[in-house]
Amino acid sequence: MDRMFRVLAFWTGIFTVMFYVGDMQKTALLFLVQTAFFLTVSYLKLSERMYMYLFGAYCTVFMIGFTWYSEFILVPGFGH
Repeated sequence: MDRMFRVLAFWTGIFTVMFYVGDMQKTALLFLVQTAFFLTVSYLKLSERMYMYLFGAYCTVFMIGFTWYSEFILVPGFGH
């Protein structure tokens, strides 16, 4: 399971670079933090159950943040 967190760190790192190149610094910083989190957790040598709990907590926090952003921050509209 630790390798899966390294895979997640790799892909969030790729997204970090792509967002930075696309001049989206705030999003790049968010993904850089996620990359650091996944990479740090992958080297902790935790049990399989603990990795699953951490991934479930990550998914929960993501869904709460995404719902909050799409409900209160994202303004619907056509263009600028």
